[in-house]
Amino acid sequence: MRRAMIGFRSSFASRRRLAVATVLVAAALATATAPAQSARAADLVPLPPQPSGVAFPTTDWPTADPPAAAAACLARELDRAFAEPDPERPVRTRAVVVVHAGRIVAERYGPGFTATTRLQGWSMTKSITNALVGILVREKKLDVRAPAAVPEWQAPDDPRRAITLDVLLRASSGLEWSETYEASPLQSDVIYMLYRGGHTDMAAYAASKPLAHPVDTVWSYSSGTTLVISRLVRQVVGGGEPELRAFARQTLFGPLGMTSAVLEADASGTVVGSSYSWATARDWARFGLLYLRDGVWDGTRILPEGWVDYSRTPAPPAPHGEYGAHFWTNAGGPSGGPPMPDAPRDLFFASGHDGQQVAIVPSRDLVVVRLGLTPSDGRFDAEGYGGAVAGCFPAK
Repeated sequence: MRRAMIGFRSSFASRRRLAVATVLVAAALATATAPAQSARAADLVPLPPQPSGVAFPTTDWPTADPPAAAAACLARELDRAFAEPDPERPVRTRAVVVVHAGRIVAERYGPGFTATTRLQGWSMTKSITNALVGILVREKKLDVRAPAAVPEWQAPDDPRRAITLDVLLRASSGLEWSETYEASPLQSDVIYMLYRGGHTDMAAYAASKPLAHPVDTVWSYSSGTTLVISRLVRQVVGGGEPELRAFARQTLFGPLGMTSAVLEADASGTVVGSSYSWATARDWARFGLLYLRDGVWDGTRILPEGWVDYSRTPAPPAPHGEYGAHFWTNAGGPSGGPPMPDAPRDLFFASGHDGQQVAIVPSRDLVVVRLGLTPSDGRFDAEGYGGAVAGCFPAK
């Protein structure tokens, strides 16, 4: 769960970006016979293939020393991640795994944690939800451009019928939502959904929200819309928690060798696709490598062609280009430069509460996993850590 973000009202420029977004989604998911992608999609740094002779880590990870030019810098970044300079404000880094060119080149764990310890992803679970949607898109069971089949929105005069799966993934549905963790449960929708009256059927609570803005004009980070997506995935897969877990295991976790991965459901049987997942640091790195390799694993396509580019292309209403489709980006946008100006602009990442991150940097052929229990109060820049490590490696 990432900190709450403030949406921005639409303008003539944002409507123009909305038109561009429609073209972009079509381009990213289309076949090779379709027209060329938009200029923004064409600007994406290409996703590097797995180097010849390097095995995919379906079982054991291949390891290597870091490039000589990166070694000293990388060692400093590892030391910095695990340093505890202020006992009153502990950083509590639990694990760091760095994968370069398909091999683990650095790995370290905090006291009491090992390569077999499952660690909670919090809102990195949203990116797993992205993958499950992508698999169903590949199987032609979901269409991101179609109106979302949400039962609560089907009245003929309900304006929420215009909400597509695309705008849910891009956090621009327009639904009323407060993603605030410092407020009381009655003022914060996310706290009420996860821990109070909405927790027995989280998707129903989120789907009950009215529109606060016209669809796809305002970007607003929302765990609630992810629960709506999770229920859509459940509807398509059929059944409840056991069936969804089996689907995830058979189509995603199993092929990648993510044997530690666990998803948790609410009392209604819908997986809490916004927040509740666990995996080892190495398995989180496997997940990142899948996206670095364009959704292909050891010769088998897991995600549809173009899905990763779709996921890492900024949502038009996101003012700083900071969000794609359930992945964060560093692209920059109409309101200014990239959120992390010292990090590569092609960096995109899964991010979770208390400093969880899977950073993916195509220009460096790099995946950086950082897991911990670190408040976002300035004691450690967990969100910027992947970019800092990327700075150790020369761009390809």
